[in-house]
Amino acid sequence: MKIDFNIVLQKATDIIDEKGLDELSLSLLAKELQIRPPSLYNHVNSLSELKQALAIQGLKKLYQYMLHAAIGKSGDDAIRKISEAYVQFVRTHPGLYDATTRFPNPEDPELQHHQQLIVDLVMQVLEAYDLQKEMAIHMVRGLRSILHGFASIEHMGGFGMPLDINESLSILINTFIEGIHSIA
Repeated sequence: MKIDFNIVLQKATDIIDEKGLDELSLSLLAKELQIRPPSLYNHVNSLSELKQALAIQGLKKLYQYMLHAAIGKSGDDAIRKISEAYVQFVRTHPGLYDATTRFPNPEDPELQHHQQLIVDLVMQVLEAYDLQKEMAIHMVRGLRSILHGFASIEHMGGFGMPLDINESLSILINTFIEGIHSIA
């Protein structure tokens, strides 16, 4: 098999989604790719660079999940769908999501670009409520906090009570939406 950067990135994604971001090492990656560790340096300069690429890859995928969910939706329904997509992304790619929140270089213009795409998408969804720009930004922050908190607690196994977790998410998002209606 011919190895290129995309194959390296995909294998690294598989590893972190299965074992966690902290378990990723260049030696483990080389072993999984069935190549010698020095051969990896033909594709990546360092573990830090690889983690940065994983963060960017994660943001791209998260954006695609959310964008796909938002297509054809507006208002309350759009918020519900992008929220569900966000949580589904974390459920599907827990390691990749972790990489998006623990990136090594927040000043990277490519990383910032992909972060901004997600913010812009949520801002577009919020346009249905005619919020002032400052309030819309507060709502973006609030929604991200809710979704990140929920997804992170779920991933850590913190929701041990015998209640439907998706129902809890639905109630939480509906409460957020009611809050928007109360200020809009």
